[in-house]
Amino acid sequence: MGLFSSTNYFSSFYTTEEQIHELFSKCGEVKRLVMGLDRFTKTPCGFCFVEYYTHQDALDCLKYVGGTKLDERIIRTDLDPGFEEGRQYGRGKSGGQVRDEYREEYDPGRGGYGRAYADDQRQREEEEYGKGK
Repeated sequence: MGLFSSTNYFSSFYTTEEQIHELFSKCGEVKRLVMGLDRFTKTPCGFCFVEYYTHQDALDCLKYVGGTKLDERIIRTDLDPGFEEGRQYGRGKSGGQVRDEYREEYDPGRGGYGRAYADDQRQREEEEYGKGK
């Protein structure tokens, strides 16, 4: 997945489109920037996709931007296969990002534990309770 992608997935909560464009354009010319919006409020919800004209620029972004800080948060970047007909950018099964669904660490800025991790944890607790432990 994303082997030849020119699209990066980026997550950070309180960052403006202008800040993202300024930072990410240091790695190459930005072709398109797509901000994730809350379905109901239509306000940014903490992630975006940055598409470059070349795969190499996207790789440079991973190398030079990923792991740095912006707005006091560590920047996490991944290659994303980008837009394909019938598929939204990088959406996981619950509507969020796959990485966030399986996040095991507690992150209040991202809503606590990952949804799939929390569901699995709840199921394990119910099974243990049913066994009388």
